[in-house]
Amino acid sequence: MTSGLDPTEEYDGSITVRLLDDHTGTENVNCSSYEEAIEVVKANQYSVTAAKIEDRDNNIVFTSTDMDIDDWESVWRQERLRQSVNVDEYDCPYDSISCFADDLCVQCKIDKVQNQY
Repeated sequence: MTSGLDPTEEYDGSITVRLLDDHTGTENVNCSSYEEAIEVVKANQYSVTAAKIEDRDNNIVFTSTDMDIDDWESVWRQERLRQSVNVDEYDCPYDSISCFADDLCVQCKIDKVQNQY
């Protein structure tokens, strides 16, 4: 029993690439990063009718019928760089390189919840 700390939602942390083909249907490829998703789209963009990248919140952020993957990748990289410059300083006690003040690593999130009680 968890004494009231049951999770309210589930999240697998993956980005999904949807490969749509008029003849074979839809294939979903789970990716652990945008870099991986971009590579999957590039490898399949000419063999499918459309390729889509779905973010962690189930929003379609790229559709091959509307935009070029190279152009989208360039804009995505610029935005990622811009956001990395504007991040608040945060020193993770677990030395996680992906831990930020507004996006804590799992261990810091656990610590934060434990400190509330």
